[in-house]
This record gives sequence, C-alpha cells and structure tokens, in this order.
Amino acid sequence: MITIVTFVLFTALVAVLTWLITRGKSTSTEDGFFLAGRSLTGLVIAGSLLLTNLSTEQLVGLNGGAFKEGLSVMAWEVIAGMSLVVMALFFLPRYLKSGISTIPQFLEERYDAKVRALTTAVFIIAYMLILLPFVLYSGARALSEMLNLSDLMNLSESATIWAVVAFIAIVGSAYAVFGGLRAVAVSDTFNGLGLLIGGVLITYFSLKYAAGDGNSLTSVFAEINQQNPDAFVSLGKEGESVHWPTLFTGVLLLNFFYWCSNQQIIQRTFGAKNLAEGQKGVLLAAFFKILAPFILVIPGIVALHVAQQNADFNAGLLKPDGSYDDSKVYGALVRLVLPAHLTGFFAAVVVGSILSTFNSVLNSSATLFSLGVYKKVINPTATTQEVVKSGRLCSAIVAVFAAIGAPLIFMGREGIFAYFQSLNGVYFIPLLAIILVGFFNRTSNGTAAFISAAVGLVIMLWGTFWDNGLTGRVFGSGFHFMGAVFVFLVVLQIALGMKMKRSEPYVQKDAGIVDLTPWKPAKLAGGIMIGIVLILYLALAR
Repeated sequence: MITIVTFVLFTALVAVLTWLITRGKSTSTEDGFFLAGRSLTGLVIAGSLLLTNLSTEQLVGLNGGAFKEGLSVMAWEVIAGMSLVVMALFFLPRYLKSGISTIPQFLEERYDAKVRALTTAVFIIAYMLILLPFVLYSGARALSEMLNLSDLMNLSESATIWAVVAFIAIVGSAYAVFGGLRAVAVSDTFNGLGLLIGGVLITYFSLKYAAGDGNSLTSVFAEINQQNPDAFVSLGKEGESVHWPTLFTGVLLLNFFYWCSNQQIIQRTFGAKNLAEGQKGVLLAAFFKILAPFILVIPGIVALHVAQQNADFNAGLLKPDGSYDDSKVYGALVRLVLPAHLTGFFAAVVVGSILSTFNSVLNSSATLFSLGVYKKVINPTATTQEVVKSGRLCSAIVAVFAAIGAPLIFMGREGIFAYFQSLNGVYFIPLLAIILVGFFNRTSNGTAAFISAAVGLVIMLWGTFWDNGLTGRVFGSGFHFMGAVFVFLVVLQIALGMKMKRSEPYVQKDAGIVDLTPWKPAKLAGGIMIGIVLILYLALAR
C-alpha cells in the first residue's frame, strides 16, 4: 500500500506545481502554445532536453542492453554529449537566427514548400508509429515489473501492458493538449530532478544488494570484472549491437540527427529567451548525458551479476525458450533492490519520464501539423485560435494511434532498443543528409533535396524491412549500412544540385526575434566535454 501512496503523492505533486507555475501564462498564441513564448531559460531547457530523452526507452532499453552486452551500450549516451556540443555551437545559432518554430520550416526557407511538406509528414508519421509506441511500451513494461501490476490488477501480462499504455496516453495527452510547451518544459524540470535522484538510488541499492552484508560497494565491480572481463569495456565486440567501428558510422549519425535536427528534442531550444540561455541549457544537458551511463548502464551490468547469484531473480527474466527478456531487467531489478517506501516514488518518477517524452512529442507533432499543414495548406487564413485548436486535435489523434500501436509493434520483440534504433534510421538518415547539405551547399534547390530525401526513405525502408539480410552480409552491420546510405544521399544531392540550382545562392536572414549574443564560455565548455568523452573511451578501451 505504501508503494501506491508514494506513487500517487509524487505524481500529484508534479502536476500541482506545474499548474501553479504555468497558470495565467498564455497558451492561446502560437508562440505561447508551441514555444512557451520564447521565454525558456538555460536550466529549464536542460531539464526538458534530458527528460524528453531520458525516458523508459533508455531506462529499460539501455539497461537491458547492458545486461546482455555490458558497458559498450553507453555509446548512445556518451556520443550524445558530443552531438549536443555541436548543437550548441553550430546549429542553435543558425536556428535562432531564422526565428523558426520547426525544422521543416527551416527546410522551406532553405529549399521550398514541397520539402517542408515531405519532412513534416515524415516527422509526424514516425513519431506516431515509432517513437511514441516504443516509449509507451517500454514504460508499460517497466511499471508492470516494478509494481507487480499483473497481480495487483489480476490481469494477464498483455492486458496489463494495454491498460498501462492507455493510462499514460490519457495523462500525457492532457499535458500536451491543454498546457502546451511551457507545461511540458516545467513538468520536465521537476521530473528531471526526480529521475536523477531515483536513478542514482537504483545504482546505489543495486550495488548494495550485489555486495551483500559487510562488503564495500566497490567490491562488486571487482567481482563482476573477474566473472565477466568484458563487462566494463567501452568498445563493443563484433556481434554486439554497438560494435566499435559503428561509432563512426550509424551510431554517430543517429546521435547527430537526434540531438541537432530532431523536432521532438530541439523544439525546447527554439523557445530559448536568447542564444546565451539556449547554449547554457544545451551544454548543461551535454554534461549530464556524459554522466548518464552511471544510471542507465551500470544497473544493467549489476543485474546480470545478481541473476547469476539469485535463482529466483534469474528465473523471472527468462522466456519459455530459455533466453532472457531484456525488457524486464530494469523493472525487476528496481522491485528487487529498492525499499517499498521508495518504489512508489521511483515508479512516479518513471511515469514522469514517460509523460515527459510522450507529451513533448505530442507538442512537437502539433507544432509540425498546425504550422506546416493546417496553416500552410488547409486553412491559410486561420486565426491564431484556430491554429492552436488544430494542434490540440492533432495531439489527440497521434496519441490514440500511438497507444494502439505500442503493444502491436514491440510486444515480443528481442533487443527492443537496437530494433528501435534501426527504425529511427529509416527517417533520421535521409533527413540528416538534406539538412547538412542545406547548411554547407548554398545552391542546391528544393527539387534536388526532395528527390534525395525520397530516395533515401525508400532505400532505408527496404534495408530495414525487406532486404532479407542482404545489408548485413554486405556491410556487416545495419549501422554501417546507414553510414553508406548517408554518404550516397549527400553525393546524390550535390550531383543533382549541379543541374537543379536555386535562382540565387541561399543567404540566411536574421529574423531579429531573439538576442544572438553567444554565451562567452560556450566554446571552452564544449571543448572540455569532448575531451572528457575521448578520455573516457580511451581509459576503458581494451
């Protein structure tokens, strides 16, 4: 009972505090609803970036991956820190200079309306059928294991997943539909603090449990290293999901797109009150991403050690065929090691992290649809109120489809985090190619970009779903395939652009919406963080 009480209390506390802070703030204007009135400070941006990303896709996916493969899966977090440095120093000044609300809006400015229409559609469909279903499914699995919901509700495992998915979808929709980006960002900050505290607690209690009575926590690392010498090696081996050469191909590209060009993530940076605050927030988030393996990887490694010592815990993770269900690892570990009075708190934090990603993506979907489709195509003379209303309707529709798709797409899958990343590559790679060419090539026109993006989507869909293993045999890894496709698309667009040129070279104009004075220590801070990443990899490579 105390678990449920603490769960309800913390969830309600975040909701009440968010309401108190955001009440009276306008969500009836486009900037107010979609970009929080361009008033976000560095701390809020950092918290929102982290919580939008740090959801159960990482808690469940990365810890499950670490359970099977060890420290090498930290690449998804540590390389993200480097990508955020590039975002702060290169991309963000250019985005804020244009005064854009969405990435497709920038692509229309650089190319033309048809490129904006294509990328808008791709983002919305991908969020509805890939990102949101994964967040909902992984969150439902984590909560089901933590709180033993199947027994509490007297439901089958699959029925429990459906019920939890529906609950998260309804609550998350309320934040995004009625509160806009401001409510999303503020609730993110509260939940971010809770997640950091809770994540550290899980690491501490899992190490304490594994150490047993009278032993130091550090003794666990020595025991694990003795039993499994590869557990704490930073570079993945051949056959693992993050084999070290992929750090320079697909893994790098996926991280780069996610943190520099993904509407769902970077929308909160568009709401920065000025460039300096935006850079502070992005670089602070980069620092925490570099430290993230402490709460997103170490518990998974410890869980394998616990499974080797605890027969009941081990049995709970096994599937009928004798293989491990990696989606159960994190939730089962939390329930095993965390005291009852803290389990409810952490479950609430997990719900908060799920809601953070869920409602952030809904808000981004609404922004993309309302400003890129409704106002541009369906009703060009729409009032501000009509535009905001269309965004709320879009959020509700996307939420319904995502909730239906979550169990259907991911239930029963093995290695769900690696599968999720392979799905992301379908649209990450083509869009990243045309965005980067758009920055560095001033003459290629919209037709060249549209053809390149369309060709890239077709190739990535074929390689992900219908190639019968050909890409794996040729490239050795799906991530190397992504890298090859990216290079091909860049070359293709440049080649097409030699004939398909703009009437005049592209010159970015200053919209004059926010102060573009950079944060003075930004370059130094970014350089230090890139150095930390390189030292970390070199120190743990063997």
